[in-house]
Amino acid sequence: MNESVTQIKDTTGNPAPLGLLGFGMTTVLLNLHNAGFYELNSMILAMGICYGGAAQIVAGIMEWRKGNTFATTAFLSYGLFWLSLVALIVVAKLGWGAASNDTAMAAYLAMWGLFTAVMFIGTLRLNRALQVVFATLTILFLMLAIGDFTNASPGFKHATGYEGIFCGFAAIYAGLAQVLNELYGKTVLPLGPVQK
Repeated sequence: MNESVTQIKDTTGNPAPLGLLGFGMTTVLLNLHNAGFYELNSMILAMGICYGGAAQIVAGIMEWRKGNTFATTAFLSYGLFWLSLVALIVVAKLGWGAASNDTAMAAYLAMWGLFTAVMFIGTLRLNRALQVVFATLTILFLMLAIGDFTNASPGFKHATGYEGIFCGFAAIYAGLAQVLNELYGKTVLPLGPVQK
């Protein structure tokens, strides 16, 4: 019998840069606050909802369509992290619930640190740029948790902010590198070797 086989080619774009840029730019802006440059304000909350939250969720759904479990889990999880972080602030401001104390926030951040540490292990099969993003994000969550749990000094919290700024720029670099490398059809910004 003559059976025809139809193959469907995936012609959708790479959603990873959107997710990495949504995460990275929002992380830099929040950590400029943590480093002491300005107060927590509506700009950070709006970025948390729209770019850190919604854009990463869109990227996660697109990665799911491409069959990329790691990126789906990462982008959806961190997109929902940003929405939950904004909700923690807004719910208390609206009087819908008590504000989280330092111990509760330390537990919240420690759980995200644990999740990120395990995701970092996954990046050991990926490129160096993603390894840097996930390693520095693990450190950031743990520093934030320690800062809340120990009621750390402003100096420690500012140092945490600078670490977060580095983490955010690492994600921005990884996202923009993918965009430029694809556009030019060659390595414009290196991502590092893919591990086997």
